[in-house]
This record gives sequence, C-alpha cells and structure tokens, in this order.
Amino acid sequence: MLELLAYLHDPELVARFQRRCGLFLVEAVNHSQSGSHTLTGTPDLTDKSRGQLKKGWDHQDNNSNYEYKENGCTGGGTIGPQYEVRNWLLHILFLVSSGLGHEIFYITCLPCIHWNLDPFLCRRLVNMWTMVMYVGQVMKDVLKLPRPLSPPVVKLETRVDAEYGLPSTHAMAATAISFTFLLSAPLRIQFQFEVGLLIAVTLSSLVCLSRLYTGMHSVLDVICGTLISATLMLLTYPYWETFDHFQLTSPVSPILALVLLLFLSYTYPELDHYSTTRGDTITILGVGAGCSMGYWVNEQLGETFEPLGVLPVILPTLTVKALVLGMARFLVGVVALVGTRQVMKTMSLQVLYAWYRVPKGDISARRRKEIEVPYKFATYTTVGLVNCILVNRAFILLGLL
Repeated sequence: MLELLAYLHDPELVARFQRRCGLFLVEAVNHSQSGSHTLTGTPDLTDKSRGQLKKGWDHQDNNSNYEYKENGCTGGGTIGPQYEVRNWLLHILFLVSSGLGHEIFYITCLPCIHWNLDPFLCRRLVNMWTMVMYVGQVMKDVLKLPRPLSPPVVKLETRVDAEYGLPSTHAMAATAISFTFLLSAPLRIQFQFEVGLLIAVTLSSLVCLSRLYTGMHSVLDVICGTLISATLMLLTYPYWETFDHFQLTSPVSPILALVLLLFLSYTYPELDHYSTTRGDTITILGVGAGCSMGYWVNEQLGETFEPLGVLPVILPTLTVKALVLGMARFLVGVVALVGTRQVMKTMSLQVLYAWYRVPKGDISARRRKEIEVPYKFATYTTVGLVNCILVNRAFILLGLL
C-alpha cells in the first residue's frame, strides 16, 4: 500500500502526463552559467538528486517547494522559456478548466446561478463549497505533503506553489459543486438526469486533470480530493433538507453562521511560513457567512426570488430576449460584487492599518494574521450579503427581473 501511495505521489507520473498532453519542460538559461539548454523529453534525475528530493520530503515541517525557492534554486536566476507547448488545444482547455477553482469563478459563476436560475440551488452549492473547501484547506496544512517538484514537472501556476498539496481542493470543489447541483436540481427544475450526470462527470474530470497538467498536484492529491469530497457529500446528504430549514428559519442561524465561521478563520492552523491557504480559506468562510445571513434575511422578508409555480419548473425557452436579460443581470451583478469587494477591502485595510499603526505603503503587512483575517472576512462577508440581498432588488429596479 505504501508503495502504491508513493507511486501515485511521484512527480514523474505528473511529468509523463504533461508530456502526453504536449507540455514539455525546457531547461532555462542561468545568469551565472554560459550556454543554453535544450528541451528535455525525459528529466535527467540522477540517483543523488532523487535522494535529495526524498530527503526533502522526509522533513514535512516545511514545504519543499517553499524551501526550494527561498534558497534561490528557482525563479530569479533564470531567463528564457521554461516549457514548450505542442498541443495548444489541450493547453487552453486545461488552463480554462483550472480557472474553475479560482476566485474569479466563485465571484461570478456561483452568483450567476442565484441571479438567473434559482437562489435555492446557489445556497446549496455555497453551503457544500464552504464545507469541503475548509476541510480540504485545513487538511493541506495539517498533513503538509508537498506539491510536485520542478523538475521534472512543469509549473504553470506560481501563486499557490508555497502551499501544500494533499488534498487537491480544486478536485474537491469541482466534485462537490457538480454533484451537489446534480442531486439538488431535480427537485427544482425539469431536466434529463443522464445529461446532467454526463455534464457533472465531464466538468469535474476536466478540473481534476487540469491540476495534473498545470503541475500543481500529484495523482494522489487529486484522487484523495475527489474521494474526500464524495465522502463528505455522502455523509451530509441525508441532512441537507434539515439544514436548509434551520438556515432559513432559525433565529440563531445568522448569528451562528457569523460567529462559527469567524472562529474557524481565527483558529486556522498556523504555519512556519506564509501561505495563501489561510487567506483563501478566510475568503471562502466570509462568503459562506455572508450568503447564509443574506438568505436568512430574504426568508424573513418573504422575498426569496425563487421560481414561481409547481416544482420542478420547466426551464424557460432560451430566446434572444432571455439571453440579453441574463447577460445584463450578469454584468450588473459582477459590477456590484467587484465594486463591493474593492470598497470593503480598501476601507477595512485603512482601518486596520491605522489601528495597528502600520505604514500605508507596507503591503506585506496584509499577511499578518491580525490584519488578514478581519479584512478578508469583513470584505467577503459583505460581498455575500450584497449578492443575496441587494443585487436581485437592483435587478427589479432596473427592470431586469
């Protein structure tokens, strides 16, 4: 079993997948050395270098990718291309698929379901997304298993390279969102289940494979992420209706959502180096808190903006007018959320910088826990509230709903 786990966590397995898809590592030119390097079809890893990699993995207190960069082994000392793309169709497909796990997706596509389809489905998705992402992020920083090393892997993303790898939260989110929608939608809208299943499998598979293609996760990371997400869904599925009722009707629901998720933000596991994992987790928890409170407020006001008629409803015909209205709602909603994010981020940082007497130009201070946690939580809680409470009412005023 240990040999199988080691095989699935081997970066060479990821590198082979990348080469099969037309992505090849190119040795870069180093300032301190003369000459150039060529395309590497098969990485030249000697027994000594393999031993050094294994030795790095044996010390799990620090991320090996983080240490590698801190020691100056990658990045600033090189120039020139570091990879060659031979299949641009797969390259673009996997980059777009990988983007489904980034903030730009969360702040646009999930709310779009609320604005154009059914707030009930959006609420279900946000609830599951918040839970699986928190579990996945915490597991990363507790298990402390490193991401695949480069070489032999081509790294197409750099922002999260200092994070740990297992499990893949992209795989967890894709699995949870796709299949939560599949299981919840038949209660609300009429559609062919087999078609929905095909779409769910396709989208989640593309996201999972994209994490291998971008070199950000091992096969083991992706498999574990998918299985953990599926397990969480299986364990919670019988209680989805009960939680819906509590979330919308209990007088303690908004208070519990705010206090519990803020508590989880402050008690997030500490690392010995800065990682974007904590900030991303606070973003998710903030959105979850804001949406939970917002949906409760809508229920109390009796304006849930859910589909009218007998459920499940028939999907409306896709006409030119419907497309125009949908696009208009999307643009207005995105502008509202992005504007809210920018205003709240600026205001909260100004208040916190003044409170802790931090110079305004000190951007690195945003990484400090006493600043990062409150500013991100306040910002994204407000974004969630605006999405659930104000945006649909703006649609009504503008004649878009």
